[in-house]
Parts: sequence; structure tokens; C-alpha cells
Amino acid sequence: MRHTPRYLMTDADEVKRLIRQNPWATFVSPANTGLVASHYPVLLEEDDDGIVIVSHFGRPDEQLHELGAHEVLVIIQGPHDYVSPSLYAPGDLVPTWNHVTAHLYGTPEILDEQENYAMLSRLTGHFEAHQEHGRSLAEDEEGTRRAAKGTVGLRIRIARFDARAKLSQNKTPEVREAITHRFAQTNAPLAEEMRRVEG
Repeated sequence: MRHTPRYLMTDADEVKRLIRQNPWATFVSPANTGLVASHYPVLLEEDDDGIVIVSHFGRPDEQLHELGAHEVLVIIQGPHDYVSPSLYAPGDLVPTWNHVTAHLYGTPEILDEQENYAMLSRLTGHFEAHQEHGRSLAEDEEGTRRAAKGTVGLRIRIARFDARAKLSQNKTPEVREAITHRFAQTNAPLAEEMRRVEG
């Protein structure tokens, strides 16, 4: 991403918040065969001071990505949307796109079979907790352990990150309010991000 200081997110806690709220990630690897991308859910290791995420890959994605052999890029995409110049002052005609995005870099550590199953149980439990009749892998541990063999768990300690909250900070307060008001009607998560920057 380009370096525009007013849009930088340098607070690791803000990046963690973004990951918690947007756990569907894009993994990009510079494999020997060329760039490879896959999409998987991620969870934070909450008891760690740094940014540490866990996830899993379905086989054979771990081979395509050559997991553990090199650094990978993990992209977290938060709320985003087109900003129309119809919301600007007269004469300002250049549209843009507001977004909150983080690029995370680190080398994956491959989890052993037991750690992978524990991570999958945690991952499933996290998302099932929001379901009306949530399920658990423990309901059929033998069967779910067999299924887990088709996955490879990984942990990535993030060595560095490049994050942006591009939320019309370059506009006047009146224009920012107009944009926030529009998104409050059409894209509430993005409006909330804009309010956070204002606050």
C-alpha cells in the first residue's frame, strides 16, 4: 500500500480489532511456481501481546503455498465502499473508495495433529457460538478428528503490518459528516469506522 501518513493505522490493538471483526482472510504466498492465494478464517491468539493468528488450510493448499518455507502476506479487509463526489462541495469531482485494510506479514508455523484439532475446535466454537443451535466438534470427536486430517493448522506471529484506515480524513468536517450520514443508511460498519476516526 502507498504511504499516506494521515491514513496509517499504527496501533496494533486497532489491527487486532479489525481482525476480530473481519476474520475472513486472504493468504498470499510467493511460491516457487508463482504467487498463490487462498481464503480462510483466522482467529487471534488473545493471550499474546503481539499479533498472532491461527488458521487452517485444506489439503493440498499447504503444499501449494509451501507453508513454513517463507513469509506469507495475510490481507484483512474491513468495511469499504465507493464515495461519490455528489457528497462533496461544488467543484470537487474526484471520487474515491473508503476502506479499512491491513496487510500482515509472517512465516507460518505448522501445528501438529493435536494442536490442529484444538485450533479447529476453537475456530468452530467461536463461530458456532453465534448460531441459535450451535454445534461442537466434540459431539462426534472420532468423526471430526478423521475429518481434521484433511486440514493443516498454522500459527503466524505477525512480524510487521501495514494498515490503513482511509476514511475521508482529507475532507472538511461538513463533507465527512455527509459521507458518514450516507453510509449510516447504506453501509453501517463503514459509517461506524468513520465515527471512530472522528472521535
